[in-house]
Amino acid sequence: MSVSHTGSMKALLELMVKLRDPQTGCPWDRKQTLQSLVPYTLEEAYEVADSIERQDLAALKGELGDLLFQVVFYCQLAGEQGLFDFSDVVATVSEKLIRRHPHVFGEAEFADTAAVNANWEAEKARERQQKDAAATSVLDDIPRSMPALSRAHKIQKRCATVGFDWGALPPVVDKVREELDEVLAEVHVPEVNQAALAEELGDLLFATVNLVRHLKKDPEQVLRQANDKFEARFRQVEQRLSSQGRPMADHSLAEMEEAWQQVKEANKS
Repeated sequence: MSVSHTGSMKALLELMVKLRDPQTGCPWDRKQTLQSLVPYTLEEAYEVADSIERQDLAALKGELGDLLFQVVFYCQLAGEQGLFDFSDVVATVSEKLIRRHPHVFGEAEFADTAAVNANWEAEKARERQQKDAAATSVLDDIPRSMPALSRAHKIQKRCATVGFDWGALPPVVDKVREELDEVLAEVHVPEVNQAALAEELGDLLFATVNLVRHLKKDPEQVLRQANDKFEARFRQVEQRLSSQGRPMADHSLAEMEEAWQQVKEANKS
């Protein structure tokens, strides 16, 4: 396949077939399964997010292509098993988007964004019931494989759709303080119960996610930003201390803290 023949969805699907050819295909591609691809798919999704957060839009094109290829790969594997193919996936998502947007593709009218979101959640609830008639909870289809922070956020959002949520910020803040007090209470007992401490720490994290949600932020995103900020500052601390001719580990905590404060001030200015 020459470069001039690439650039279309049809060409990409044909390329995938060639990669999976039992005789002439790539050995690595031939041995993959639906299960084995999952880690690569997650990695590609994170690389897309990373490109966007770094504003590396030149790299974004390639990362989106890698993520699209994961979808094509799954469709090829499913097609070989007689389950579905790429056209089935496109038809399914198109039908879903049209059904979930009656105000765009139909005659429905909604007063505001809140009403649009309410209709979206109601439609998703109907879909869950159709997919699993035995479903009894609004939480039934939240994947356990999600990162814990994102899953906590999604659980809380789903509960809020049925009214299980505080309507104001003060009780959310109070809950964080309550959970912190319970963590400290476990820490300060003569013999720490590690299982109980872990449980209280989990409650504190969950309550903190709830605070982030009520402030209209995404916990994964704000934590990634905090990670990036800390990493950048710590690298600058390392540079400052190493310029003094001693390894960082040879400096006292007070010296490290002083360098940290200097970096903070420098970043502010």
